[in-house]
Amino acid sequence: MKNIGFIGLGLMGKPMAKRLLNSGYKINVWNRTKSKVISLSNAGANKVSDLNDIAKMSDVIITMLKDDDAVIEVLESKKVLKSMKPNSTLIDMSSINPNIAIKHSKLANKYNVNYLDAPVSGGTIGAKKGTLAIMVGGSKNVFQKQLSLFNVLGSPTYVGKSGSGQITKLANQTIVGITIGAVSEAIILAKTAGVDPSSLLKALKGGFADSKILQIHGKRMIENNYTPGGLSVTQLKDMNNILSTAKKNNLILPLSSKVQKIFLSLVRNGNGHYDHSAFYKELKRLNKKNN
Repeated sequence: MKNIGFIGLGLMGKPMAKRLLNSGYKINVWNRTKSKVISLSNAGANKVSDLNDIAKMSDVIITMLKDDDAVIEVLESKKVLKSMKPNSTLIDMSSINPNIAIKHSKLANKYNVNYLDAPVSGGTIGAKKGTLAIMVGGSKNVFQKQLSLFNVLGSPTYVGKSGSGQITKLANQTIVGITIGAVSEAIILAKTAGVDPSSLLKALKGGFADSKILQIHGKRMIENNYTPGGLSVTQLKDMNNILSTAKKNNLILPLSSKVQKIFLSLVRNGNGHYDHSAFYKELKRLNKKNN
């Protein structure tokens, strides 16, 4: 059984690491906020205080960090890539700019380390249940060698060369962001015009407009329950990366641009710590609706 190093125990990383631990993997864990390590350590994970040590003792390192800067700090500034064993594998499951993934793939190759970019979708529910959609870029041979590990966490799909996993995640987040916006507008329209929004969700179930976002996030919007499964600030980060990737490829994405502006306004108004379904909260503010 592989010796797994897991770096980043936030909303997603902690339940993912727990699933691997419960599946019999030996897990070495590190997190910047030390308190997040305690429950996993009590369950049998090996708590490691030094990033370079976790790199040296692990056959596979999984990083699940909040953004580009955090990934760069850990892999480059803290020299995790440089400290990894030859022929070991780094799987970055964070959602970052594809250009950074490509850069880290090249850096890993320099240190004789295998590299996969493998961002996920499915939120905290998927992380706990092991039903995440996992989009993997890099060497197909390396991907196949890690299939048993990926299968513990969800449904992995190989999508192409390094950076392809991150591009696929951006496509996913394009659909998520725009759909959250569409659901928010549908609910505020129906409610303001006198239709019970709970009846709206029931009426649309099974129809062409139905989706997980409609049913799950729509319910959150109606209940004003914004306990985070996916943070609004994280969705904004993804929207920014979507637009920068579009610009690099000479594309105009008008819907993504509009959604990005509203998430930016949401975050600037102090609501970045809420679930990304809080787009509805910002839409209510723009329309001066208090309920």
